Amino acid sequence: MLKKDEIRYCLDTMADMFPEAHCELVHSNPFELVIAVALSAQCTDVLVNKVTSSLFKKYKTPQDYLQVSLEELQNDIRSIGLYRNKAKNIQKLCQMVLEKYHGEIPKDRDELINLPGVGRKTANVVVSVAYDIPAIAVDTHVERVSKRLGICRWKDSVLEVEKTLMKKVPKEEWSVTHHRMIFFGRYHCKAQNPQCVECPLLPLCREGKKRMKTRGVV
Repeated sequence: MLKKDEIRYCLDTMADMFPEAHCELVHSNPFELVIAVALSAQCTDVLVNKVTSSLFKKYKTPQDYLQVSLEELQNDIRSIGLYRNKAKNIQKLCQMVLEKYHGEIPKDRDELINLPGVGRKTANVVVSVAYDIPAIAVDTHVERVSKRLGICRWKDSVLEVEKTLMKKVPKEEWSVTHHRMIFFGRYHCKAQNPQCVECPLLPLCREGKKRMKTRGVV
């Protein structure tokens, strides 16, 4: 496991590599963000943005999603994986938002998690991005990077990864660290073919050193 000063070095290095890291899901308000993140499960942000570019022109409010049939909404998001379940959850979410929250997306994470199709990761993204509340959303990139570097243990669950990062990263850096780790994992420390040879964190990365040793590089 990395020491405190080593984690600090990793965070600073990722900040230097991706100073403009941000949420890449295109949205203009908290409601659109919730829909976009819900659609992004097991799907790339690029594909979600292609779909929402037209979806958000057609549907502006929760009421709009409820005024069409489930089949029509399914057809609108058909190119996205799990589109049938996602369409059902979107309409259920919109119904709850109207009935319980008067059409507004709640700021409280626990209330967000109660919305259909919204898990802990989605809730953390929303409170962080939409409401500027410190949070670390652990997606596949954040989890992979944390475990490869040795910030977290391989056997840690997603929730354990989140709790570990919350302990080891200063609270005022939670949100920006989440974005930087996503960029680092998405564009550098990829699931397949990570760029270990040119990685500035290789000397600290247990996974990277194993990969290089296997390839006979170190």
